[in-house]
Amino acid sequence: MLVLAIDTSTPAVTAGLATLVGADVSVLAERVTINPRAHGELITPHILEAAKEGGVTLREVDAIVCGVGPGPFTGLRAGMATAAALAHGLGIKAYPVCSLDGLAAATDPTEPFLVVTDARRREVYWAAYDAAGTRIDGPHVQAPEPLGLPVAAGDGARLYAEKLAVRVLEPYYPTVAGLVTAARGSFGADPAPLTPLYLRRPDAVEPTARKRVTV
Repeated sequence: MLVLAIDTSTPAVTAGLATLVGADVSVLAERVTINPRAHGELITPHILEAAKEGGVTLREVDAIVCGVGPGPFTGLRAGMATAAALAHGLGIKAYPVCSLDGLAAATDPTEPFLVVTDARRREVYWAAYDAAGTRIDGPHVQAPEPLGLPVAAGDGARLYAEKLAVRVLEPYYPTVAGLVTAARGSFGADPAPLTPLYLRRPDAVEPTARKRVTV
């Protein structure tokens, strides 16, 4: 099974292709650029470059996996819109996966751990996992503080290690292997809708009606 994986929930613009045989995930090609302002600009070129490097065409892709956050509105929208458009155009299914689960699936834990990503505004997105990598709490968004576990992966863990009181694990951003691994139990069934995990309202909101001024 050939899978295209996409994630734009963090400052990393991630796209790549992997094969799934049984439970084994093998990455053919992966493109990652750390640029929080270039998700929309880079995601499609990254997909095309990964396909070229992997020696495949998008017509050969059997399924798409897309990280759905939590993450900022603009970044998430770029990746999810691309995944939805490709799935429609290719006539294949797009499977959502919590981006924190994708990060967790790429760690090599020996004990329960956290995945923490930067939510901006001096806050973090986080979830907790058991030693097998199964999510047991979250996702949540809050100011960084000790969360009860001593180790954590993700760029938020690296940024706020002291406030979180954690030892930092890699990876810092979702990977193709992790995203496909996190989603592999869903393949073969109808996917859930691609629904973004914002966890909080976007910065831009519609203005309320103006109050009438009386004199």
